[in-house]
Amino acid sequence: MEVEERLQDVVSRIQAAERSAKRTKGAVELVAVSKTFDAEAIRPAISAGQRVFGENRVQEAQAKWPEMKGETPDLVLHLIGPLQSNKAAEAVALFDVIETVDREKIARALAAEMQKQGRKPKLYVQVNTGLEPQKAGIAPEETVAFVDLCRRELGLTVEGLMCIPPVEENPGPHFALLAKLAAACKLEKLSMGMSGDFETAIQFGATSVRVGSAIFGTR
Repeated sequence: MEVEERLQDVVSRIQAAERSAKRTKGAVELVAVSKTFDAEAIRPAISAGQRVFGENRVQEAQAKWPEMKGETPDLVLHLIGPLQSNKAAEAVALFDVIETVDREKIARALAAEMQKQGRKPKLYVQVNTGLEPQKAGIAPEETVAFVDLCRRELGLTVEGLMCIPPVEENPGPHFALLAKLAAACKLEKLSMGMSGDFETAIQFGATSVRVGSAIFGTR
């Protein structure tokens, strides 16, 4: 199956999940995760109409996206991998959405860069719903206070929350927790769900799903 066919299959599954969850058609945005794939592998998805993409690493994205954004100006690029503070300037310059604000140091670095560059990518706070030591993200019980710090002290506009549930666990309770935290923060956007569980995420209120291997194949 070609990229275009797999993309259409994922779009159809998203629409079916929206109907099943009694969500409005188009309520869920597809972020096509193109990390580790080169421009030639990504262009067929762009030709098929996909406009929103996700990358894990700033450096890798810098190598391929400026050219593709030049060719197709309405592309929207999400950073969905961990961000180091020394890459904040590059991230603010390149990405339209940064989904992995996960600690105060990063929030401060982004606030300084956004002021300096006059560019305001949308921001999501990453929550470590499973409290996994190897995974980035704010602890659930600290989320409301952290979002408040970003807003009040740093003047950042936080658009939503994102999570990556533990691989071996049922993702449902993690998605439910993220939705509950978003409501407590008065946030409407939820980035949750990947190739294996995006339909479940849509049931729990995801507004965007991050799908890679189901579109581009295995890496």
